[in-house]
Amino acid sequence: MPLRKNNFFNLSIIFAILIIVIACACPKGRDTGRSDDPPAGDKNIPTKTESAKEDKGDFVVEHLGVRNQRYAAIDRSIRDSKTLEKAADKLNRSLSLPHDIALRAKDCNTANAFYNPKDQSITMCYELMEYFYRVFKRAGDSDAKAKIRMNRATTFIFLHELGHALIDGYQLPITANEEDAADRCSSYICIEELGDQGVQAIIGAAEFFSIQSKMSKKDNKMMADEHLLNGQRFFNSLCMIYGSDPSKYRGIVQNGLLPKARAVRCPKEYSRTASSWEKLLEPWRKD
Repeated sequence: MPLRKNNFFNLSIIFAILIIVIACACPKGRDTGRSDDPPAGDKNIPTKTESAKEDKGDFVVEHLGVRNQRYAAIDRSIRDSKTLEKAADKLNRSLSLPHDIALRAKDCNTANAFYNPKDQSITMCYELMEYFYRVFKRAGDSDAKAKIRMNRATTFIFLHELGHALIDGYQLPITANEEDAADRCSSYICIEELGDQGVQAIIGAAEFFSIQSKMSKKDNKMMADEHLLNGQRFFNSLCMIYGSDPSKYRGIVQNGLLPKARAVRCPKEYSRTASSWEKLLEPWRKD
């Protein structure tokens, strides 16, 4: 199904959304009722500044240009608006880094988004955004709705890749599937920092996972992939939302989207996820 030009190239709003997301990419943690300041007169307890990790790098923007002129307009819009530069600035004011991490948006000749540990870079491919749009259109969305859901799914995936970058850069101890950990990092930041807007980003990604699950024919290659199955990612995403506030999001269970047998475990599941990411990111947060 060919895309009309005005259905995709004017979607630099995606990156405006990402700026809002990463403005709070370093979670502040929950109010525990305890002060971070040491007791008066106690000189032996390190302050947050004294115990924080040294900042040795930055999020840096790399504009590589486009090979496919199909994406030239959106690439030019991102350059002219300095969208990625603004995003990098907000991240740099939130997090210390052990080395530089590059932020890239470009055409990749494949529908993908990825973190590359070899050169410490996050790449968002224009083809993936276009693919999100096509999937939602095939599912029956209007142009406007498909764009909205595409924007939301893109936000979730960007934060997923940011999760990979932090895991690698900070050498974080991940004892299970890293792809699942990156999903949960994305959900955690969305819920804790973006509120309702972040929840909508998770829902957008979950809707994509659900559609993909129904469309995909399962084979050994899919079963062997490091990512969880799309159906699993769908239910895990809903579990994170429901577990963060069972009363507010009870409709997820009442409407039959999340089985009750899983839902009863979600509050503890989310609490453990949130607590883990708070502790893992704490040494790297800037005051």
